[in-house]
Amino acid sequence: MNGKMLQGRRALVTGSTQGIGLAVAEALAAQGCSLVLHGLGSPEDIEAAQARVRAAGAPQVQFFGVDLADATQVARLMQAAQSGGPIDILVNNAGIQHTAPMASMPREKWDAILAINLSAAFDTMRLALPGMAERGYGRVVNVASVHGLVASVNKAPYVAAKFGLVGLSRVAALEYAQAGSRASGGVTVNCVCPGWTETAIIQPQIDARAQSLGVARDDAVRDLLREKQPSLRTSLPGEIARVVVWLCEPAAHNLTGAAIPIDGGWTAQ
Repeated sequence: MNGKMLQGRRALVTGSTQGIGLAVAEALAAQGCSLVLHGLGSPEDIEAAQARVRAAGAPQVQFFGVDLADATQVARLMQAAQSGGPIDILVNNAGIQHTAPMASMPREKWDAILAINLSAAFDTMRLALPGMAERGYGRVVNVASVHGLVASVNKAPYVAAKFGLVGLSRVAALEYAQAGSRASGGVTVNCVCPGWTETAIIQPQIDARAQSLGVARDDAVRDLLREKQPSLRTSLPGEIARVVVWLCEPAAHNLTGAAIPIDGGWTAQ
């Protein structure tokens, strides 16, 4: 790559104080983007995330800590983010998880997971995409999951939300497919669908497996991957981030409506 491919763009990344979201924010910053961060954490965690993104090269960094389960707060986030300038890139990464059989899944967990993993993305997209279309360039990348393509037991709300996110992204891709041009960059909407990735959201499953088998963490990880992910390797957040950044480049103007698995062969089986 020659130069900074996204110089002068502004990006909003939800769930960007740790994990995949922070890695995406750093990768976008390295390509010249200003960043609007969002997420949870202590004041020290939030300041550390902002510092990392600045160090990666972001000309400007803002942070908003709203609750994505509340549609009013999502609207407030979008208004505040866009008051600082247009949002050219939207990465919906924030997500929560809870595992339990359907019969014992608390209804409040269903509501919370659908609200944060799906409904919040609907709201950010409906508020960001019209402006992108007016300007002729926009990128929405939704961090779905391999569970937006295939199901697993004990994850009913998570799977429902991620399948919904893939479907929502395809609708938006079709609605905005003709916006912009090759020269302006066009407007695209895509999903990346990671398999097992080294993030905090999978730690409870690793801990449970390690405890049930009486083994060390690394052995528990391999045992988990053996069931689904043929590579027997987890992905790192920075590896997911590189795919996201490529989708945001002008050359990706004709790649829209895709759900790209990064899953070590999981969905190839």
